[in-house]
Amino acid sequence: MGQQHLAGPVTVKLVEDHQVVVDGVRSWFGPPPSPVELVAQGPTIESVAGTDADVLLLDLNLNGTMVIDRVAELCQGGQRVIVFSEHEEPEIVRAVLDAGASAFIGKGRATRESCVETILEVAADRPSVTLPMAQAIATDERAHRPQLSDKERAALLFWFQSMSKASVAARMGIKERTVRQYIDRARVKYAAAGRPAPTKEKLLICAIQDGLIQPDEVTVYTSLAAKTPPDRR
Repeated sequence: MGQQHLAGPVTVKLVEDHQVVVDGVRSWFGPPPSPVELVAQGPTIESVAGTDADVLLLDLNLNGTMVIDRVAELCQGGQRVIVFSEHEEPEIVRAVLDAGASAFIGKGRATRESCVETILEVAADRPSVTLPMAQAIATDERAHRPQLSDKERAALLFWFQSMSKASVAARMGIKERTVRQYIDRARVKYAAAGRPAPTKEKLLICAIQDGLIQPDEVTVYTSLAAKTPPDRR
């Protein structure tokens, strides 16, 4: 899967109502040439609304009020939201992911390295799975997690490895039409579950969030026998 290339540092705006946390996050990013730059911070969502940034880092408990219900609104507005919270209960993590958050960072276990890595992954529209997310996924038994057949999963995995649908078909010994059916069937299942995944990137993120695909499985497949360009449709 192709990466989005960003010019200059990734910009972040932080919504956090505790100054000690703000100071800590700012120190993690450091001065230039740090790969991440804090361009705005404030104690409310509205206080940073006028600043454009690649990523919004959002605390869930602001001035004593949980703002889980604002996550969907922010994501639908086109923002890449990373929740940064001490509330790591699986049901809360699942709620913000279902609302469209790109990742969840637990304050209690966050380090500079893990925080910066997650921000860079999200800014480049790459899937990111942190420990709280992995735990929430592992304990999720809700019916809206689509179940994929072994062949559907295999077809998706090969496709996510930048193989064309024709190459996937050759690898699996099936027709290209069948590969398309497997991929389309997975999309239909996610749409039926209320989690539409119309793009390859969104489908990959959903599959990783549900534990159907492991991040380390998504490696780039290369073949000396074929020069077919990756299929991103």
